[in-house]
Amino acid sequence: MAMPFLPEILKVAEMRLAEQAAAAASSGPLMENAGQAVAKIIAGRWSPRSTVVLCGTGGNGGDGYVAARCLKEAGWPVRVAIAGEPAGAAAAAALRWSGSRESLSPACLDGAELVIDALFGLGFEGELGGAERAVVEAINAKGIPCIAIDLPSGVSADRGEVPGIAPRCMLTITFFRKKPAHLLLPAADCCGEVMVEGIGIPESCLENIAPKTAENAPELWLDMFPWPGNVTHKHDRGHALVLGGLVKTGAARLAAQAAARAGAGLVTIACPESMFAVYASGAPHILVAPMAGESALGELLAEKVRNVALLGPGGGISKELGRHILTTLDSPLDNVVLDADALTAMAEDDSLRQEVFRRLAERVLLTPHLNEFCRLFRFSPEEVARDKLGVARKAAASSGCTILLKGADTIIAAPDDWAVISRKASPFLATAGSGDILAGIVLGLVAQGMDMFEAACAATWIHGAAAGRLGPGLVATDLLKEIPYVLRELYAHGKK
Repeated sequence: MAMPFLPEILKVAEMRLAEQAAAAASSGPLMENAGQAVAKIIAGRWSPRSTVVLCGTGGNGGDGYVAARCLKEAGWPVRVAIAGEPAGAAAAAALRWSGSRESLSPACLDGAELVIDALFGLGFEGELGGAERAVVEAINAKGIPCIAIDLPSGVSADRGEVPGIAPRCMLTITFFRKKPAHLLLPAADCCGEVMVEGIGIPESCLENIAPKTAENAPELWLDMFPWPGNVTHKHDRGHALVLGGLVKTGAARLAAQAAARAGAGLVTIACPESMFAVYASGAPHILVAPMAGESALGELLAEKVRNVALLGPGGGISKELGRHILTTLDSPLDNVVLDADALTAMAEDDSLRQEVFRRLAERVLLTPHLNEFCRLFRFSPEEVARDKLGVARKAAASSGCTILLKGADTIIAAPDDWAVISRKASPFLATAGSGDILAGIVLGLVAQGMDMFEAACAATWIHGAAAGRLGPGLVATDLLKEIPYVLRELYAHGKK
């Protein structure tokens, strides 16, 4: 039986520690438990059919031998194809397999209606080659349904990289906790559905491992969500400020409305005096403060009635925006969110970038997409593709800021090495203004006193859930209409 949602994600070294803890606690034969779990799931989903189990020489192959034996005992027509002679515990598992063993080659797939991939497990690095590559290419070409044990062979467990090729699996069965590759692209696309099975590893071992990576879900932050009480006043729910620009006025307006939808008690757009009429003609519940001269923003923030600001959406890339960023960081505001043009301005002006990182960076959230992240932190797209989780952590540590690196596998990273991977996304979010909505949701939650890191996680989930309700045809303004429905479901869930 699959385990309930468990947010912790374990790196390879952490999973090895968990396995060692299980061995020390005499929790039973993990390999036998794992193989039996795989066989039980497969037998519960499919009727008996011609199945070939691809077994490597290590522990993953050992799991495969156990699964093959259990399926054969249940009356399934099973064959085993081997990549070499098993070693260690896998050798003992292989001895209990009573059927024949054939050499690994594309020919072993002849007549197969189901494939179980037990070639390589968590420790694999590099690219598949030789017979392993040829067989995986054949699986993908033939479209044979494939089930992976732990991970599809050919992916990096910690980085989610697929340097060469991996089978496109319909199901991946892993143990105790998910690994980064189950959520990070492109590996996650090879995994298909991911099921987590308990195999006797004690939950108590997590106390010593102390993992600092998690999968985003309400279980992480719902207890800290800033719901209003019966006597809550609008001023108790924070006052957020959005800096509006001269040209792309829609970006700031979307962000401001999203902040209000997320619960901010008051939201003000500060804009150039010449643009007051444009901003004031928008949503009537959004306040507008015209600014005459560069000193006006500082004077506005000095009033101390606002507690968080968002700069960047539609802000225009200019020296003036850079000065506004520094003015905001020097103000009494509790927190600052920098997005879009603010990130580009920092990337193009290294002195501004260093000043932002120097001035109380722990108050700052940066919300870049891939290209903005690469420009800002001097990574190449190839470096991010190889290790998105790792580079996000490095960026947070080096800048001192919380990072929300947007994408289909969004990563929220904190300077203290905590990171959350979020797959609550939709491909239909690839449309103008959706990022402004996300920044606005974060802004609204932070305005109400939610911690920056948890607010970023919650906003990412809400944003993705709203998009999931819409699907094809989504435009950014649609998200504003869906946010209340998502919040209503969260509120009901939190009251259970």
